[in-house]
Amino acid sequence: MSGFLAGLCVAVLPVLAAGVWLGRRTARGAKSLGGLGTPVEHATFETLHTASLAAPPLRAGLTEETARKSARKLRSLLGTDALCLTDREQVLVWDGDGAHHRSEIMERLGGALDTGRGEAFRLTCDILDCSVRWAVVAPLTVDDRVHGALVACAPRESAVLVRAAGEVARWVSVQLELADLDQSRTRLIEAEVKALRAQISPHFIFNSLAVIASFVRTDPERARELLLEFADFTRYSFRRHGDFTALADELHAIDHYLALVRARFGDRLSVTLQIAPEVLPVALPFLCLQPLVENAVKHGLEGKADKCRIQITAQDAGAEALVVIEDDGAGMDPDLLRRILAREVSPSGGIGLSNVDDRLRQVYGDDYGLVIETAPGAGMKITVRIPKYQPGVHSGGRLTRE
Repeated sequence: MSGFLAGLCVAVLPVLAAGVWLGRRTARGAKSLGGLGTPVEHATFETLHTASLAAPPLRAGLTEETARKSARKLRSLLGTDALCLTDREQVLVWDGDGAHHRSEIMERLGGALDTGRGEAFRLTCDILDCSVRWAVVAPLTVDDRVHGALVACAPRESAVLVRAAGEVARWVSVQLELADLDQSRTRLIEAEVKALRAQISPHFIFNSLAVIASFVRTDPERARELLLEFADFTRYSFRRHGDFTALADELHAIDHYLALVRARFGDRLSVTLQIAPEVLPVALPFLCLQPLVENAVKHGLEGKADKCRIQITAQDAGAEALVVIEDDGAGMDPDLLRRILAREVSPSGGIGLSNVDDRLRQVYGDDYGLVIETAPGAGMKITVRIPKYQPGVHSGGRLTRE
């Protein structure tokens, strides 16, 4: 929570600082605001509202489209005659008067883009009624790298505008940094899913096809059914759309997987499912539960000649769905498990407990990692808590921030 508050301060304080200048300008002529407070307070509210409208486009990064959508709001924050946003190569958008200064602005940006330091300079212009005579340049930086600049243009030099433009540029830089983090987070989760797909056991695929082949002559109808189960399972596992899926779809894929496993092991595998219908629509990370069931099958049957029992339950727990996967198999040393989850050692078979744990924490926070109870010879119980409602998480969707 302290990190969140610190981030909030970083994101909001620069805008409020710039809003002081706008507030003073507004306060000079304002007399009554219909009970909304003093003119300066009203201007502060307006500043925060304008900033909230400018933020969403910037959270997608610095492009011509996002610059176009945010430029007018940013110019409103500063109250200037013109404002432009640039990357390192070109003016992305010009809002306001004096657009004929675009080339001159880019020619004179080199120093600010190279050093990351703001500057102000007089513009040359032969148009007598042009209101743009001075430019204030404030670099936009992410991770100490200059991505572009915010340039505020005005009729005359102003030390207050220099400070205000710098503060707004800091705020824009924070939004771009958050956009970069969102994109990195999305790429990381996509990489985790790709890694998980790669970890789908080649032995499982080989064994499934071998079982299907064994039924081709003795029971063609059974072979056909298993082939359809295999096709449905692989189609779901290697689908290309969405970071999230519905619990119902994940359980349906698990059912296909278990049908193939039962065909191979017969009565040695007993699976019980208890699913509350009200949690079936809950969205969760794609391929989040199937690796846990695969882990239960592997460790449940490992080193055992008798029957393995696996129980899968999904219950309504108020604001959360509670999913528990339990087996009575070989279990694991808790210290080894801790090291596997911390990625200090590689798990035998590469089933992906650490992968699932990482993705749950990335999406929902550290409070939502896997809870695993186990001991050698005592089986394993894995508990997954899934919030029913999480901003940016919806079935079939990509990872987003709202």
